[in-house]
Amino acid sequence: METLPKNFLWGGAIAANQVEGSYNEDGRGLANMDVVPSGKNRFQYMFGNVKDLSFKEKEKYPVLKGIDFYHRYKEDIALFAEMGFKVLRLSISWSRIFPRGDEEHPNEKGLQFYDDIFKELKKYHIEPLVTLSHYDFPLYLVKEYGGFKNRNMIDFYKKYVTVLFKRYKGVVHYWLTFNEINCTLVLPYLSAGVIIDQNESREQQLYNATHHLLVASAWAVKIGHEIDPTNKIGNMFAGGTWYPYTCHPQDIFAAITKNRDAFFFCDVQARGYPSYKLRELERKGITIPFEDDDKEILKNNTVDFLSFSYYATHVVSGDERINEEIKNNPLATLKNPYLGEILYKRQDDPIGLRNTLNMYYDRYQKPLMVVENGLGAQDEVDENNKIHDTYRIDYLRNHILAMEEAVRIDGVELWGYTSWGCIDLVSASTGEMHKRYGFVYVNYQDDCSGNGERIRKDSFYWYKKVISSQGRDLK
Repeated sequence: METLPKNFLWGGAIAANQVEGSYNEDGRGLANMDVVPSGKNRFQYMFGNVKDLSFKEKEKYPVLKGIDFYHRYKEDIALFAEMGFKVLRLSISWSRIFPRGDEEHPNEKGLQFYDDIFKELKKYHIEPLVTLSHYDFPLYLVKEYGGFKNRNMIDFYKKYVTVLFKRYKGVVHYWLTFNEINCTLVLPYLSAGVIIDQNESREQQLYNATHHLLVASAWAVKIGHEIDPTNKIGNMFAGGTWYPYTCHPQDIFAAITKNRDAFFFCDVQARGYPSYKLRELERKGITIPFEDDDKEILKNNTVDFLSFSYYATHVVSGDERINEEIKNNPLATLKNPYLGEILYKRQDDPIGLRNTLNMYYDRYQKPLMVVENGLGAQDEVDENNKIHDTYRIDYLRNHILAMEEAVRIDGVELWGYTSWGCIDLVSASTGEMHKRYGFVYVNYQDDCSGNGERIRKDSFYWYKKVISSQGRDLK
């Protein structure tokens, strides 16, 4: 029996703000993540707690250099083609197209860069899967308008996506509106360009931004379908099931509540505002800033498919005494005694990917794509200039097996799989290079030193074999 359909989209994923570099070339404006340094203070920026968005002399900003994909994209795409990629998930830098974000006309040099990328992908018969905004907003819109707290952002986004949908009609067929949109409630600066005003309700500000993002996403679906009815436009959220700490009913409901944090964003994008969230916000005294035709736009412009990132699962208890250790850290989870060691604050759970695929397919009955999945590790180059990353191969093998079981046994409709990131890039979480995900090693270090040499890892040859065998050869 064939495990996956013959047209299954095998590939990898990158993001403009983590690979391109060249932050000040060809008219590009500064973006929100350009001014977020690596190191210990990074998450305070992403939590929306830092107001000063100027560059600091003693800080490091590896994202400004990235991996120089801006100049080396032909070399990198050739490597992806050598692995046999059918699809490359990439994003467009909003501030390359509209440097401030509120201009009347786009930056032609920025558009030309992506023209060239898509031509290069077409040469190798690689389908682009384009994220319209991957943690990437013009810094000017953050400073002058407050990011997506401000409703004007919807119109700026509409103009931006209209330019892209028109320019790449017939060139790009698969689109994602926002990356990991559900992270807005935890990392508002990263996900929505929001800095929290300490004199106002934090939650109200977060839900203002969330609503504006959701409405903007629906507009993108509407605009994209009107320009080209063949476009397939999806959402993208941070996936990974929450497990109950025990089978105590209290723990079960705690897990249900946590899972709803992701369901909420998908619910709105796939079928409308859910009753459980409306009741919750009503109890908290939080108002959703509905205006004009928001409800109609959301109702009539649902996504064609759902996509998500998957790295690990999480555990929560209904007993606040047990949750005490994670209460003040929105990114934390209780330890799962049935899984292995904790690495980078997570425990690997391949079966959890099958669980997650089933959960979302059962709930929405829409096609799915796994658009991020991978292992971050500190790879070592040996004396022969080789990288033996068997740990990455083991991780990916187990997750691909679980994914295939969801399709073959459970009947989940899955369109594609794009491993994160298929080439080493600047980590979104640490802002550094040492947490490497790629099949290709890039010789840049945390201090921005290095010559940028590309080296194929053992996993490069393994993934090439996986793709050529349509996932049947995972040895």
